[in-house]
Amino acid sequence: MSLSNPSRKKALIIGISGQDGAFLAKFLINKNYKVYGTSRDLSPENFTGLQYLKIDCVVKNLRMIPTDFEDVLKVIRSVMPDEIYNLSGQSSVGLSFLQPVETFNSIALGTLYILESIRLLEANIKLYNAGSGEVFGDTGGRPADELTVLKPASPYGAAKAASTWQVAAYRDSYGLHASTGILFNHESVLRPDAYVTKKIVLSAARIANGSEETLYLGNINICRDWGYAPEYVEAMWLMLQCETPDDYIIATGTSVSLQYFVEQVFLGFGLDWNAHVEIDRSLFRPSEIPYGGADPTKAANELGWNAKTTVDGLVRSLIDPGYENS
Repeated sequence: MSLSNPSRKKALIIGISGQDGAFLAKFLINKNYKVYGTSRDLSPENFTGLQYLKIDCVVKNLRMIPTDFEDVLKVIRSVMPDEIYNLSGQSSVGLSFLQPVETFNSIALGTLYILESIRLLEANIKLYNAGSGEVFGDTGGRPADELTVLKPASPYGAAKAASTWQVAAYRDSYGLHASTGILFNHESVLRPDAYVTKKIVLSAARIANGSEETLYLGNINICRDWGYAPEYVEAMWLMLQCETPDDYIIATGTSVSLQYFVEQVFLGFGLDWNAHVEIDRSLFRPSEIPYGGADPTKAANELGWNAKTTVDGLVRSLIDPGYENS
């Protein structure tokens, strides 16, 4: 598909090399957008998601450092997109405890520089900002909605809270069409191997193939709302089609324990998880949120978006390598 047709909308995905960036790019290409992406490093190995979805030759990738304001301004000015999707920044909650400064700068500064670039360019650019359910911290077992107080319990959550407040401030103060999607956990086969969901699936697959390894996990009693990533990128797009920008929780509305997730993955490979999993307390996080749950009613009512895939369907997608391209 050519990028030369001037009548097509242009989208700039900042941080296109991750899971969400790849699925969003495919979604927008199917909507006939010209898709541009940014990454710190343009080496082919950083775009395995685009390659997996067979769209790497369609997307125009640009090098950009999100924490360099001049670089951000230069790239946005060169593309002058209709829509910007800010998906960049350090994306691991666990790693944020080890790299709190880098995490905060990559998320909060990166978001601020995008907002300020749009303001200075005085352009009619709509912005989607990737938020996170981690901004709520421990809600005491109550599902979070858009009015729930932000009380993050990790450096990652604090950085995402800062970016959410920045977007709201620029929206209210400068009239920018800027929205934050407060996304709860969403997974796919494109998740990096270090993520716990991918770690569980890969270990179970090896054991099913004869490995005698033991899978070591931290607190498996935590509960999370897990959804299917390809569905969540549609919600990002829907936010920018609204006349009035706003923030929305995107989630399935159902939370299950990590133990349940483990059970279902091992069961999918015909295994009993109890025989292969051990708890390692060194893997517990300094401040763990026992329950992460969400009420996505606002997204259903105002965007017409609902998650279609249950956690059991998500597990099937992670086990079946052909699921993503079906």
